[in-house]
Amino acid sequence: MKFALAIVQFVLYLGMFCAVLTTPAYPHGGGLDAYGCHNNRKTGGYHCHRGPFSGETFSSKAEMLDRLKATNGEKRDAQTKTPKK
Repeated sequence: MKFALAIVQFVLYLGMFCAVLTTPAYPHGGGLDAYGCHNNRKTGGYHCHRGPFSGETFSSKAEMLDRLKATNGEKRDAQTKTPKK
């Protein structure tokens, strides 16, 4: 009986010890610029999590900005064209 009690105490103490040493891992929401993108330090390049290019990867922020300018230019051209009557 004393042996069983010792085992239960050991398991409880071990559980409390492990609970004290472990810390939960929380995701962070920071690190994105105004375009919803950031540099990938591990693999290099620049990729987006939010915004018009969500899920896309670029070689640099400059490449993304060039594409953004081209995309915005296409939208402006489409809006300024009036249908011929």
